[in-house]
Amino acid sequence: MTLPNSIDAVQADLAATGYVCGRALATVVFLSLKLGRPLFLEGEAGVGKTEIAKALSAALGRRLIRLQCYEGLDAGSAVYEWNFPAQMIAIRTAEAGGGADRTALQKELFGPDYLVERPLLQAMRPDEAGAPILLIDELDRTDEPFEAFLLEALSDFQVTIPELGTIKAPEPPIVILTSNRTREVHDALKRRCLYHWVDYPGFERELEILHARAPELPETLSREIIAFVQGLRTEDIFKKPGVAETIDWAKCLLALDVVDLSPEVISDTLGAILKYQDDIARIQGSEAKRILDDAKASIEAA
Repeated sequence: MTLPNSIDAVQADLAATGYVCGRALATVVFLSLKLGRPLFLEGEAGVGKTEIAKALSAALGRRLIRLQCYEGLDAGSAVYEWNFPAQMIAIRTAEAGGGADRTALQKELFGPDYLVERPLLQAMRPDEAGAPILLIDELDRTDEPFEAFLLEALSDFQVTIPELGTIKAPEPPIVILTSNRTREVHDALKRRCLYHWVDYPGFERELEILHARAPELPETLSREIIAFVQGLRTEDIFKKPGVAETIDWAKCLLALDVVDLSPEVISDTLGAILKYQDDIARIQGSEAKRILDDAKASIEAA
């Protein structure tokens, strides 16, 4: 599928996959696709940063390659490694056969048949459907040496394997980087990207998202869910619920055939929206009732 030719087309393509996108985000996505620039998305966990890469993959019919970042991730783990167990079997087989040509064997062992491609190398490979989407997820979990490596990789879209040489992407992948901002990512990397802060959506936008992801939910219950979750986000809790938790909670309430929120239902299902026991203990009981009462009052006043 060809790339969208306007901001409105981006919104329409993403909406077709169930991803509700505001115009500001659609604009930076369009510019990223148009200019071939990596897109750096920063924001709280659960606000839809990773989902936009999945939605783009579905909308464009492109392969999604995901590099999940973690502490200690290095260039080798992100690019390639050799299939050591298979190499050892090949060596023993050659030795058992006797008279193995060591030069030929070494060339074979460090050839394509024993190469295990990791996400960055996979993203450099040609694809009939077009350049893949490379999602570098939660970059803030890595350290500065890996960021420095990415600077070169994202500038030239090529990687070097000593035994095989330099592999350059025939067409640069569509790159999306995300960060939950648990630490600051270096400015040098950000400068190579288009940047957007993905914030919690407003009431109407989140309601639109819920309609797209759980269309069978009754309207009244949908509004109560959104109002309650947005009320939760104003509380002094360790981890505020994201849009992902809103959707999860809504689906849990659907499974329980809930038609109206009550303090009892909220207490029974808080684990779907809050992920820390201290937060759950703080919100249960009278606090949940207070937030629910405020939520219902705000809906009536709207």
